[in-house]
Amino acid sequence: MTELRQRMLDDLQLRNFSPHTQSAYLSAVARFARHFGVSPERLGPEEVRQYLLLMVHQRHVAWSTYNITLCALRFFYQTTLGRAGLLDGIPCPKEPKRLPVVLSREEVAIFLAAAPRLKSRTMLTMAYAAGLRVSEIVALEVGDIDNQRMLIRIRQAKGLKDRNVMLSPKLLELLRTYWRRERPRQFLFPSQTEKPLSTGQVMLTCRRTRRRSGLNKDVTVHTLRHSFATHLLEAGVDLRTIQVLLGHRNLKTTAIYTAVSTERIASITSPFDALATIAVPSHDRR
Repeated sequence: MTELRQRMLDDLQLRNFSPHTQSAYLSAVARFARHFGVSPERLGPEEVRQYLLLMVHQRHVAWSTYNITLCALRFFYQTTLGRAGLLDGIPCPKEPKRLPVVLSREEVAIFLAAAPRLKSRTMLTMAYAAGLRVSEIVALEVGDIDNQRMLIRIRQAKGLKDRNVMLSPKLLELLRTYWRRERPRQFLFPSQTEKPLSTGQVMLTCRRTRRRSGLNKDVTVHTLRHSFATHLLEAGVDLRTIQVLLGHRNLKTTAIYTAVSTERIASITSPFDALATIAVPSHDRR
């Protein structure tokens, strides 16, 4: 590791950035430097602008990738190199807002039944039954399952926050069956080396299960989390409670589920239905 990369890593760690963000920022700055073939401290705003335009017009990267790259470069120049304001003129565009994919309750049942192994089914069921992120699933330890208070403890999740979520009785029954068969020690879903599974392994399991299920929707682990939130909303649970369960910092993030709750939308009465009956002229009755 170069001295400059170590300095940036130290700066990220001193500010308590998550390991995922640290890796993403360091990789983004490294790709930027490799593109020009020189140390990034010898580059400036014009090279950053050229690189970002290349990402948009030639590489056609997602706007989320663009924004991560820009945030990483801003951190590098402003914090690690101490060149405050160097990239202030470069815009941070809005990302297109798309509604998440949501499964019906019937589709969730079909999907979970298609999981090839008990361990796979248990992991994916937790994503839906408790609304967990894939990173939260792989980090779960056996001691995080509190069957006395019927809670699951999520430790240091996104935003470095702890939270509790409910433990479904049906999920507890599945977990007990899984535990009796697999006997995990520390981590609830360990790899063969007793370390946590990688998020990539869980996502691969999810893709394989989707193919086995025959569903034509693009199902990811996050789709199960979206479905959890939407089904709670349709069952009458208030947005604030759903926000706490999901670990969202901002209620606006949770509010997106009001747009994908088809039961709520379908149950709304159109103002047209409240109008008096409109007489149709006889010459139009054809």
